[in-house]
Amino acid sequence: MRIESVDFFYLSMPEILDIGDGSQDALLVRVRAGGWTGWGECEAAPLPSIASFVCPMSHSACKPVSASVIGQRLDEISDIRRIGDLVRAESLDLLQADHTLSGIDMALWDLWGCREGTPVWNLLGYTRAFPKLPYASMLFGDTPEETFAKARGMAFRAAKFGWGPIGRGPVSDDAAQFRAAREGLGPDGVLLVDIGTAWGEDLERASMALPALNECGALWLEEPFVSGALGEYAALAARAGGVKLAAGEGSHNIYMARHLVDHAGIGFLQIDAGRIGGISVAKDAADYASARGVTYVNHTFTSHLALSASLATYAGFERDEICEYPVEPKSLALAITADHLRPGEDGLLRVPAGPGLGVRVDVEGLRPYLVDCEIRVGGRLLYRTPELAD
Repeated sequence: MRIESVDFFYLSMPEILDIGDGSQDALLVRVRAGGWTGWGECEAAPLPSIASFVCPMSHSACKPVSASVIGQRLDEISDIRRIGDLVRAESLDLLQADHTLSGIDMALWDLWGCREGTPVWNLLGYTRAFPKLPYASMLFGDTPEETFAKARGMAFRAAKFGWGPIGRGPVSDDAAQFRAAREGLGPDGVLLVDIGTAWGEDLERASMALPALNECGALWLEEPFVSGALGEYAALAARAGGVKLAAGEGSHNIYMARHLVDHAGIGFLQIDAGRIGGISVAKDAADYASARGVTYVNHTFTSHLALSASLATYAGFERDEICEYPVEPKSLALAITADHLRPGEDGLLRVPAGPGLGVRVDVEGLRPYLVDCEIRVGGRLLYRTPELAD
């Protein structure tokens, strides 16, 4: 069979707020081939990703992503990786290509799983999907009191607090936030802290936070620096004591993920299948980290379609049990699927066992969020919002 169509749907909340919440808009991808349909999601700004799919060719290594996808044969599961490699070669200088490819790759795995009647994690070679311990992923409160209340009211054994005011004021303010989160979680809760790259590459500023983090028993310190600051990561890791460093959500190719594992001294590699190039590349990153003793973790802050895809990449890893679970998504993120992944009575999260990604896109639920847009170049229509139908 051949890939007949690839459709992009730009979705958005009525108002986008200036906060660290990636669930406020979304870009869904629908792929059709041989009478089958697969869905994926790009973790990226929707409009640039759509543009990278349809843009005019700039030169031989800067072609639109569509040129490497539409019409391609999809006769074997290996064709999914072949198509991804073709996109990376033909769109080498199109920097948005990996983000765009992520949703396409995800949709191709979903389509193939539906065709074969088996879950994506099984297609990836796993014979069993191990349950994961979800951590509630949420923003710090504006004050320590708000953070304490959020931690106290949570039903999860583990929680990650990030972004908001953290890392942007005095060290004493950060310490108060860490202590509030720990007090709210209680002594047995697993505390994770995400700085959201607020310290840039300031090693000394980051080091000043370590005593409070160790005092509070934080399991990890996530993204203290920007993604490429490998030297600063390694230096901080050497000073960190019991706190491990976590990073990787900014990786948009396999090489960035490998560099973090090899040169940054991290203890946890966090990869978003909707950003790194899809399920195919996320699986490669998971295997690479596991072979080198670094714990792999999904990065997911959007829909349950993205959550299922990210979990599938390491579903068969029994040792790497912790997973990110978005607990404060905007209504759009929840509207994307009719099915939602919920922790069981034991507090653990199960990867869907249904065909493909195991969740159904809720077409009718998406309609209120659909953004109508067009892309024209020289009077020629390159993109128009496609018909949203089953």
